[in-house]
Amino acid sequence: MGIAIVIAAIVVLLLLITAAKMHPFVALILTSVGVGLAMGMPLIAPSQETPGIIDSIKTGLGNTLGFLAIVLALGTMLGKMMAESGGAERIAKTLIDRFGRKRVHWAMMVVAFLVGIPVFFQVGFVLLIPLVFTIAMETGISLVTIGIPLVAGLSVVHGLVPPHPAAMAAVGIFKADVGTTILYSIIVGLPTAIIAGPLFGKWIGSRMYKKVPAEIAEQLVQHKEEKDLPGFGNTLFTILLPVILMLIASIANVTLDQASEASKVLRFIGDPVVALLIATVYSFFSLGYARGFNRDKVLKFANDCLGPVANILLVIGAGGAFNKVLLDSGIGEQIADLAKHSHLSPLLLGWGIAALIRIATGSATVSMMTAAGIVAPIAASIPGTNTELLVLATGAGSLILSHVNDSGFWMIKEYFGMTVKETLMTWTVMETIISMVAFVLIVLLNLVI
Repeated sequence: MGIAIVIAAIVVLLLLITAAKMHPFVALILTSVGVGLAMGMPLIAPSQETPGIIDSIKTGLGNTLGFLAIVLALGTMLGKMMAESGGAERIAKTLIDRFGRKRVHWAMMVVAFLVGIPVFFQVGFVLLIPLVFTIAMETGISLVTIGIPLVAGLSVVHGLVPPHPAAMAAVGIFKADVGTTILYSIIVGLPTAIIAGPLFGKWIGSRMYKKVPAEIAEQLVQHKEEKDLPGFGNTLFTILLPVILMLIASIANVTLDQASEASKVLRFIGDPVVALLIATVYSFFSLGYARGFNRDKVLKFANDCLGPVANILLVIGAGGAFNKVLLDSGIGEQIADLAKHSHLSPLLLGWGIAALIRIATGSATVSMMTAAGIVAPIAASIPGTNTELLVLATGAGSLILSHVNDSGFWMIKEYFGMTVKETLMTWTVMETIISMVAFVLIVLLNLVI
């Protein structure tokens, strides 16, 4: 019953956006209400334990934007400073010179894979998207060809590589070794990112030419004379500063006593919000005042760049609301209950349960955590199960088939200026390639270790 309702909701949502030409924000909220009614959720919460439809929508929208609104706002300001100072253009020119125009999409995958290890997907995306826009405009290459390797690199490390929260939590649930899991995740993750990123990106980009959306390009891309561009080292340090702070926090989380003051301070400054805040303020000096911009000019840059983000935030927030209604309605639990009674190998079971919950609810983190909780006792009863590869299999399943119930789907759609159909053909296919290629490599690795 629950799966049928999910499928019907997705069809209705697609028709509202494509055929009825309804704004995605309105369409997502309407569909969320419809799913809640169809699943028998109460209109108004009878108690704190049983959320009502509107409460679920508010919570989902608020929880999604509580983190993303700050990240996107600060990341956009940092991107604006990179654009106005010429920093993004400096890095773009350097990468183009070093890799060549024909191989610059490979550079984006490598940069995203490295930057993405210590940071959340959304943080890495807003840090690097000005660079993608600048390279696309400098080279005339389709935004899809440059952008898909970026999001592929970020997505692979988000789903497979600790210390990302869901992967790290799965390590604990399966009682796997962190170091071994990281080693295996890199062995599996790099070829996966190559196939889903540069290779698929070049193939689909040659069939779908997309320019940088004009409104966002106006804020995040500027062109200057070569002599007016800031130094490569200064610009690179500015963009990597939040990455460095988050990496230090991750190391402190593993090596220091959690109760010590040093650990608390390092984890505080390494929180994505604080790290981005520090980097953004630093950019006001390194790419603003140091480049001859006065306080009024820097303030104007910060104000101007936020306008185009408002629509993106609304759509992403509505995607979060839709996701929350699906979770609160119990659809994820229904799928989990069906999977418990199967007699599959732990690797296939972990991947399959995570995949089904991901498709139904849209949340990679929820699907990975739920699948890990279900599979862990089963795996513990089967001798010889490789728990490190089980972490990776569950993570791979949690990435499959991102579509309209995933807030990440809407973020990619809006930033890349694509239609729903184009986003399904690019982002959704890319995520599915990541999931399936990673799982095949995990199975092969399981045969040789």
